Amino acid sequence: MKQYIGEKFAHRGYHNIHKGIPENSMAAFSNAISNHYGIELDVQMTRDKEVVVFHDDSLKRICNADGFVKDYSYEELRQFSLARTGMKIPLLRDVLTLVDGKVPLLIEIKMPNNNYRLCRETYRLLKTYTGPYLIQSFNPLVLYWFKKNASEVLRGQLSSHRFERKDSEKFVHRFSLTHLLSNFIGRPDFISYQFPGTETLTNVLLFRVLHLPYGVWTLRTDKDISYGKTHYSMIIFEDPDILKNS
Repeated sequence: MKQYIGEKFAHRGYHNIHKGIPENSMAAFSNAISNHYGIELDVQMTRDKEVVVFHDDSLKRICNADGFVKDYSYEELRQFSLARTGMKIPLLRDVLTLVDGKVPLLIEIKMPNNNYRLCRETYRLLKTYTGPYLIQSFNPLVLYWFKKNASEVLRGQLSSHRFERKDSEKFVHRFSLTHLLSNFIGRPDFISYQFPGTETLTNVLLFRVLHLPYGVWTLRTDKDISYGKTHYSMIIFEDPDILKNS
């Protein structure tokens, strides 16, 4: 874990749509490599079990298309463009070939249910990858799978102080995630928490007392990036110029 302390991860690659570089695109990843930043990215699975790099469940925001990633085969997904740039949703294996160990990867595994197929397929691709990487997820069962089947992989628990506000029907589940009460399931090597909001009692105990490494996301101003670099183990950031040009 020590090699990642102080690492700066570009959120969904070093993207800037004002410069024609959409998030989670090969161009965003190339841009991060050129600027010597680590890369944070998201993976999920298509209908034909390909592991693709894409954040949203829905295709609407980025591709202006109906439906969900899981409903399409990879070949069908290739008809869609990322933010009207002509760039396509990349396969994880192609991203691994591009990065080739040049910068560290922080891979968020988006597993909305208890089907471990995505964990297995992602790890199958990573087993032959020789570059540095970590995995993280909001789902503690992802961490549990890696702890049980690939304990050498460093794993992080994603969380946010905003969870418990969103859905009263799932309050207990969201409260547990917000306050990291499910850590006993996945035994995370680090926490990846939304900033600001890290001053909960559990966070203070884990970070300031037990010294568990913390990454914070997503920092979007020069002030927050400077604070994050000084006070936390890792930061996940977006180019502050994106806000200035919006």
